[in-house]
Amino acid sequence: MRPQRIEPGPGQESVWDYPRPPRLDPTDAHVLVLDGDVVIADSTRAVRVLETSQPPAFYIPRSDVNMAILTPSLGRSFCEWKGEATYFDLAGSGTEQVAWTYESPNEDFASITQYLAFYAQKLQCSVDGEAVDPNEGSFYGGWITSTVVGPFKGSPGSAWW
Repeated sequence: MRPQRIEPGPGQESVWDYPRPPRLDPTDAHVLVLDGDVVIADSTRAVRVLETSQPPAFYIPRSDVNMAILTPSLGRSFCEWKGEATYFDLAGSGTEQVAWTYESPNEDFASITQYLAFYAQKLQCSVDGEAVDPNEGSFYGGWITSTVVGPFKGSPGSAWW
């Protein structure tokens, strides 16, 4: 059963107003990804992927990512909209699959080719200085900030929303 949409307040968006298929939304917000004190990514050139019922996933260009501390992972997954995703582990830490990317996304998502998205469940992420809350579960990598309201896909029982 589809949950009740939370009405957004001033300056907020409801994830239930996001489209399906997803929409790409370039942003100049300051996006920061840390592992403790180590900067993994620092960008004002991210692209948000907005999809119904999910908090935005922020994709960061590789030129704004410290690729020296990431190693390719063996994991793969498939998105019906974007195509095949590959993953990265945090080198030397034992933390697996902290980021994902689409090396050859479907045509509608070509602009995020080789951009990386990071799991807030595993790292410290922020948008314009606001700490990000991860959405529930381990599959979705959306970032919850005060600017988005749900309910959000990822919690138990939300698989068929």
